[in-house]
Amino acid sequence: MAVREQVNGFFIPSVTLIGIGAHKEIPARIKALGGKKPLLVTDKGITGVGITQQIVDILKAAGMDCVVYDDTIPNPTDNNVAEGVKAYQDNGCDSLITLGGGSSHDCGKGVGLVVSNGGKIHDFEGVDKSTKAMPPYVAVNTTAGTASEMTRFCIITDTSRKVKMAIVDWRVTPGIALDDPLLMMGMPPALTAATGMDALTHSVEAWVSTIATPITDACAEKSIRLINKFLRRAVANGQDIEAREGMCYAQYLGGMAFNNASLGHVHAMAHQLGGFYDLPHGECNAILLPHVEQHNLIAHVERFAIMAEWLGVNTEGMSKRDAADAALDAIRQLSADVGIPAGLKELGKKYGKNVDEKDIPTMTANAQKDACGLTNPRIMTDAAVEAIYKAAM
Repeated sequence: MAVREQVNGFFIPSVTLIGIGAHKEIPARIKALGGKKPLLVTDKGITGVGITQQIVDILKAAGMDCVVYDDTIPNPTDNNVAEGVKAYQDNGCDSLITLGGGSSHDCGKGVGLVVSNGGKIHDFEGVDKSTKAMPPYVAVNTTAGTASEMTRFCIITDTSRKVKMAIVDWRVTPGIALDDPLLMMGMPPALTAATGMDALTHSVEAWVSTIATPITDACAEKSIRLINKFLRRAVANGQDIEAREGMCYAQYLGGMAFNNASLGHVHAMAHQLGGFYDLPHGECNAILLPHVEQHNLIAHVERFAIMAEWLGVNTEGMSKRDAADAALDAIRQLSADVGIPAGLKELGKKYGKNVDEKDIPTMTANAQKDACGLTNPRIMTDAAVEAIYKAAM
C-alpha cells in the first residue's frame, strides 16, 4: 500500500472472452471495433498446425478479407515490426488481429504503434511514449503464459543493440482479448511448461512488487493457486481440457496482476538473455525466478511465507522465514517437475547457444536499464545482478 501520494491505475481490455469456442467470436468482435480488413499477425508455427487457416476461414465465412503476416519469430525484432507495418500499409489494412503467444502479440502491438503514430518502434521504448490510439485490435491467445493478449507491455528486440526493448504503454492494450482452450490443445509439453512458468513469474513478481495493490494481490494469489493446481496436469496431458482452461484463467489473472503492479528483476534479467542469445523467454524466467527471489526474500519475508501455502506447502508450525524458504523450494520443485532446464548453460546447450560468463557485465548493464526492474522489492546493485547471473548458470 502507498505511504506517499500515489495514484494507481488498472489497465485491462474493454472486453475479454474466455472459454471453449471463444475464437468463433473473432469476426463479430473486429467488426464491432470498426475493422473491415485486418492484418493477422502470427508465426510459422501457428500457420504450420493449421490454426491460421482456421481463423482465416472463419473471417471469410463472415464476409471479411484479411492479410496474413506470419514471419514473427520467437523473440520478435524491430525488423519483424517493420515488415508488419509494410504489410499493413501496402494492403490497405485498417485493423489488427494477433494470433499466438507473446511473440505474435508483441509484434502486432509494435505494428499498431507505428502505423498509428509514425516513426520507428525504437521511438516507443519506455513508458507511455505514444500519442495516438492503436487501430481496432483483437488479440487471440494460443498459449497459457505470457498474457500479452491483455497487457500494455510490448517487448521487441533491437537487433543492432542485441537488447530487448521494454515498451509499456496503456494504448497498446488490446481492445478485445480472446482465450480459447481449444486453440491450446496441441501445444507441446515443453511449450506448455515454459509458458506456464512465465505466468508464475508474472504473478510472483507482481505479488512482491513495490506498487502492488489489493486488486493486483487478489489476482496474483488466484493465479498462483491455479498454476499450482493445473500446470503439471497440462504438461502431463495436453488434451486435459479442464487443465487447459484452468491455465487460461491462471495466466490471464497473472496478466491482470503484472499489467498493473508491473514486474521485477527476473524479467529485467531474462530480457537480456533473450536479446543477447535469442533464448526462450519463459524458460529464462523459470531458471532465474528462484535465484532473484532468494535475493529479494529479506524485503518481503512475510509475503513469501504467505505464498508458500498457495504453492501447496503445509506451513503449520513453521516460522515465517522457514515458510518463505519453503515457497522458493516449491517453485524449484514445480520447475523441475515440468522439465525446465536446471541452469542457463544447460538451457543454452538445448538451443545450440553458448551462454558465456564473459557476457554477464554487458547483460547486467542492460538489465539495470530495463523498466521492469523499477518495481523490484529490493534495490539491485550491479554486483548483485552479476552474482545472480553466475548462480543461475
